Amino acid sequence: MSKDPNQNTVGELIKAFYEERKGPNYLDEVKIVKSWKSVVGPFIAQYTKDLHIKDGVLLVSLTSDSLRNELSYSKTVLRKNLNDLVGYELLTDIVFR
Repeated sequence: MSKDPNQNTVGELIKAFYEERKGPNYLDEVKIVKSWKSVVGPFIAQYTKDLHIKDGVLLVSLTSDSLRNELSYSKTVLRKNLNDLVGYELLTDIVFR
């Protein structure tokens, strides 16, 4: 018995809703933002004030100037680790502010 093409699972409908309203990568962007603490660890996460993604760039607001400087040296590794979470190159850059 084949599946009726007009019937979708709830998960498929939710995904379609977000892709239509927020863009095709929205759920992957949410996954990256929610995974920030596990990727950078609790020490760095406690100095993170805000995270969001715009046009493939992860914008990270930090409360420590010295940490901002140190993390700028690790951008490539952080970007790779975050992209590995979603399985493709969603992030093209990370900007620390």
